[in-house]
Amino acid sequence: MGFLEFLSAFFGWIYTLSWSLSFYSQPLLNIRRKSTSGTTVDFPFLNTVGFLAYLIYNTVFYSSPVIRHQYALRNNDHTPTVAVNDVVFAAHAFVVCAVLTTQYFIPSIWGFEKAPGTRPSRLILGVVTGSFIAVAIIIFVVVSVPLDADPKTAWAWLDVVYTISYVKLLITVVKYAPQLMYNFRNRSTKGWSIWQILLDFLGGILSIAQLVMDSWLQGDWSGVTGNPVKFALGNVSMLYDLVFMAQHYVLYRDDDKVKEGEVDSLLERGEDRRRLD
Repeated sequence: MGFLEFLSAFFGWIYTLSWSLSFYSQPLLNIRRKSTSGTTVDFPFLNTVGFLAYLIYNTVFYSSPVIRHQYALRNNDHTPTVAVNDVVFAAHAFVVCAVLTTQYFIPSIWGFEKAPGTRPSRLILGVVTGSFIAVAIIIFVVVSVPLDADPKTAWAWLDVVYTISYVKLLITVVKYAPQLMYNFRNRSTKGWSIWQILLDFLGGILSIAQLVMDSWLQGDWSGVTGNPVKFALGNVSMLYDLVFMAQHYVLYRDDDKVKEGEVDSLLERGEDRRRLD
C-alpha cells in the first residue's frame, strides 16, 4: 500500500469517526437539559430519512454485483469509490438519528416535557413525501424497460440508486434551513449543539479529500462525477456549518449570558409558530 492509499484509508476512517461522533452531541445535550427546546424536529426527522437513503445507496453500491456492473459500463470500467467505512457510517448515522427523533416525537419516554418544535413543518413533510414519490416513479420506469435493454444507455437499477442518492442530497440541502431560521428568529443558538457542527465540518473536509485522492489514484475523475452525492454532501454541509458557526460564535455569542431568560420565555410561548411552515 502506497502513501496516498494509506492516507485515503486514514482520512476515510477519521471522517467516519468525526461525523459519527457529531450525531451524539445533540441527543446528549437534550438529555442534560431534559428538553428539546431551542431546536426543531425538522432536522433529526430529515436526517433519519436522509441517512436511510444514504445507507441503501452505499450498501448497494458496495455489495451489489448488478449495480457495480452497471456503474462500470457507464464509467469506463471503473468501480464505485464507495468504501466499507461509508456503509458503516450510514448505518450508524441512521440508528442514532432515529433515536434522536424519538426525543421529539415521544418525549415522555425520555422524561422530557413537550416542547415547541416537535411537529414537522409542512415544508419538510412535503420534501419527504415528494422524495418517496420520485423514487417510486423511477422504479416504475425501470421495471417497464425491456429485459434485453442495454443498461449503459437505457433506464436501469443504477438509476434508481442514483435517485435515492439524490434524495439524500436534497435533504442535505434543506435539512439545516429550518434550524438556521429558528436560530435567526430567536436570535439564539441556545439548545443547539455547536459540537455537531464542528465535527461535521471536519468530516466534510476529510470526506472530500478522500474522494479526490481516490479519483487521482484511479487516474479517472469519474470517481467524482460518478459519485456526485458524496462530493456534494461535503460541500453543502460545510457551507451550512460556517453559517452556524457564525451564529454561535459571532452573531449570538453573548445570548446565553445576556438574554437567557428572554429566550426561554419565547420558547415556552411556542416558537414553533415561527418555523418554516
